[in-house]
Amino acid sequence: MPSNIKFELIVTIVNKGFSCDVVDAAKMAGAEGSTIIHGRGTGINENAKLMGIPIEPEKEIILTLIDNKKTNKVLKSITDAADLNAPKKGIAFVLDVEKVAGICHLDKK
Repeated sequence: MPSNIKFELIVTIVNKGFSCDVVDAAKMAGAEGSTIIHGRGTGINENAKLMGIPIEPEKEIILTLIDNKKTNKVLKSITDAADLNAPKKGIAFVLDVEKVAGICHLDKK
């Protein structure tokens, strides 16, 4: 693994059905791919009911491992595409990644 590449992980959480928008935006901004995980929200906005029956707040968590030189561009693209600055649309945050394994194609670059 090239030691000159530093990675960050963009974690995006959106309502079920919106992960494709996030993945497409990330790819258009330079990401090579993402992983989608299904989940359930428990936040303050997750108490919706339909005719008195609680609605399960299904979520999609998108993990995007990115070269840290591309993080700001990809995060902005995701934020705009998923309208994350609007209420109840989702959240995205960035985590530093200390070590990475399994990205063999980068050894050839």
